[in-house]
Amino acid sequence: VNMINVIDPVVQTASSRHSLLNNCIEYALSPPSKQKERRVVYLENPEGTRRAVSNVLVKTIHFMKSLPSFNQLPVEDQLSLLKDCWAPLFSLGMAQEQTVFQVKDVPQDGMLKRILLNNQETHDGNGSQPTLAEVYRLRTCLTRLWALDLSPKEYAYLKGAVLFNPGKDGPFLLQHSIVSQWHYYLTILNAYTALRDVVLTLHPGDLDRFSRILLMTSALQTISKSLITELFFRPVIGQADMFDLLSEMLCNRKEYS
Repeated sequence: VNMINVIDPVVQTASSRHSLLNNCIEYALSPPSKQKERRVVYLENPEGTRRAVSNVLVKTIHFMKSLPSFNQLPVEDQLSLLKDCWAPLFSLGMAQEQTVFQVKDVPQDGMLKRILLNNQETHDGNGSQPTLAEVYRLRTCLTRLWALDLSPKEYAYLKGAVLFNPGKDGPFLLQHSIVSQWHYYLTILNAYTALRDVVLTLHPGDLDRFSRILLMTSALQTISKSLITELFFRPVIGQADMFDLLSEMLCNRKEYS
């Protein structure tokens, strides 16, 4: 299994970041075999990785709460968007913070396997442990985002577009009045228009850049919520429901602001 170290972006040098990016691109160009992609994996450096991803998660919720257009929605609709969008927004946060990680194969049998998978098996009788194929999908998405070299402003507007347009199967807002629905779809239009304007302003000579960024919105929807939960957070949250914790973070505006 290819392994990439977790390094705090604050202390990374330019050369080390360039080296990490090259390693990520090489990893993305070398997909695991059919046999390997079904392997169950776990974090190589769990303490450092979970510290980094916890910071990403807090920043993700803070971003949502900082948007006036999001705060204007009823709480029920905010939670509906949160449920559908937290995974792609979290993935965008990982890319922006240059959060990289390494994984190892879970032993095929023995006590170590039972210890590593105990939390997942207790919480989910269907055994939805993270696999190498899911990790590869996430890493490929991160690599493509890094290759775009998005500015902080582009990241912010892309997050807004993802939040308000969570794919073709995204939520129909619980507040079913015509006015509310029109406000929601107008917000979607405004989000993509703002993203386009920012991209064209920052890169006036790159007419295809906006299209390439839009393609990432579809790729982000393929990132599994269960992968993020089980790989990064399950040993910390135990049997708690991830969405319940996210809802608490969203609604407790003082503690997580």
